[in-house]
Amino acid sequence: MSVEAVYHTGFTVSDMERSVAFYRDLLGLTLFRRQLGTAPYLGTITGFPGVRIDIALLRTPDGQGMLELLQYVSHPGAPTERETNRPGNGHLCFKVSDIHALASRLRAHGVRLLSDPVEITAGVHAGSWGIYLRDPDGFTIELFQPGPVSS
Repeated sequence: MSVEAVYHTGFTVSDMERSVAFYRDLLGLTLFRRQLGTAPYLGTITGFPGVRIDIALLRTPDGQGMLELLQYVSHPGAPTERETNRPGNGHLCFKVSDIHALASRLRAHGVRLLSDPVEITAGVHAGSWGIYLRDPDGFTIELFQPGPVSS
């Protein structure tokens, strides 16, 4: 037996409504399921007996990627440091067709971009474009526009 596929990526958020609005309204994901998780198995899985979690599942437009947002209604914790050079931190990368237009739109909505879109000039993705930005809780999101070879 081995891993078959990635099912979803999960982020713990501090404000579900704000995060859903960011991923749905600004990045174009579709909210397809929302629930309050209170079942006892959640306490076992998370290690927080009696946990209550607000859960939202969003899908990418192609239907292949899924993002699970979790807000701990009970057992909330303090935020962690988000810099990408800290072990244990990760990022989520979305493929886009017009990185410059999306970056401009995000900037106009007050989203923190770490730079302007950058052309990738070396390696397997040469000719592509990339940018890092921060979601409302500081998670690193990468936008990637494939070049002619990366497509």
